[in-house]
Amino acid sequence: MSFVDNIRRVIPYTPGEQPQKKVIKLNTNECPYPPSPSVKKALDGMDTDVLRLYPEVACDTLNDALCSYYGVPRECVFSGVGSDDVLSMCFLAFFAGKDPVLFPDITYSFYDVWAEVYRIPYETVPLDEAFGIRPQDYRKPNGGVVIANPNAPTGAALGLDAIEDIVSHNKDSVVIIDEAYIDFGGETALPLIKKYDNVVVVRTMSKSRALAGMRIGYCFGPAQLIKYLNDVKYSVNSYTMNTPALVAGAAAIGDDEYFRDITSRIIKTRTAFGQRLRELGFTFVESSANFIFAAPPAPFEASFIFEELKKRDIYVRHFKKPERIAGHLRITIGTDEEMETLYETLSDILE
Repeated sequence: MSFVDNIRRVIPYTPGEQPQKKVIKLNTNECPYPPSPSVKKALDGMDTDVLRLYPEVACDTLNDALCSYYGVPRECVFSGVGSDDVLSMCFLAFFAGKDPVLFPDITYSFYDVWAEVYRIPYETVPLDEAFGIRPQDYRKPNGGVVIANPNAPTGAALGLDAIEDIVSHNKDSVVIIDEAYIDFGGETALPLIKKYDNVVVVRTMSKSRALAGMRIGYCFGPAQLIKYLNDVKYSVNSYTMNTPALVAGAAAIGDDEYFRDITSRIIKTRTAFGQRLRELGFTFVESSANFIFAAPPAPFEASFIFEELKKRDIYVRHFKKPERIAGHLRITIGTDEEMETLYETLSDILE
């Protein structure tokens, strides 16, 4: 026997490329606009002497701002280092049973990684022909359910009635609704936390708040579930979020006008660019996120276009697996100027 036999080995999540040169970067669903000016002002005004101290254990600066903005009781919010950290804690806290956790076969590809790392049994549920989630497919014994809404990488969204159908038919399991992209379309499941004791709604500031570099995530849920989350957090790492992130997050939440302005601009650009993509022969389901998941016209393969764009310093995302989505490109919505350049480049490639 070797020490290697005691090492936990998993297939890790593959993040989008982070090129160090200047490119048009449309591969990781980042916001094309800077954070709110309020964030810069708050960080500039920070007393750096506080950095010698550990940050707030309970993330009060951020959580109080979140509770005030969303109208949620203080005991119903939990924050972490990006929604990835929050989701990871949710997997660890809520999915300790023997029955498999259910999530779609095409969705955020970190879910199966966490399940493997934490040795959680899981089962993937196939999307329908149009990349849609069928609520009735989740009416079977399980140890939990995870639904990204809008879904990734497709951008398709379920209505609140469909989400509630899944929650109401799984009262003996915790249902996690991952709303990383909800600010760009769809209906939030946040009202359900007052109606059901088994649902958690997860959010991030990486997309619509333009703070991907700060790593700020949070979730809302019934007080009892949030207590269980904190119990796990304090058993792993009490000081998860750094002080600048808490300050920046609270400042971003406080500037609602700026938030609404940049999200509306992204939605407007998504609509206009989607129409132009269709004119080029691309096909895709209607997106409610800050990206479009599109298949190029025949005879062009998605992998070919991906490489051709990369040669021209335009980065989009191509997933080789599962095979069903290998013919698609996930294109983040950038500025109007960036999308115009992409359109002209695609036109040239398709000639």
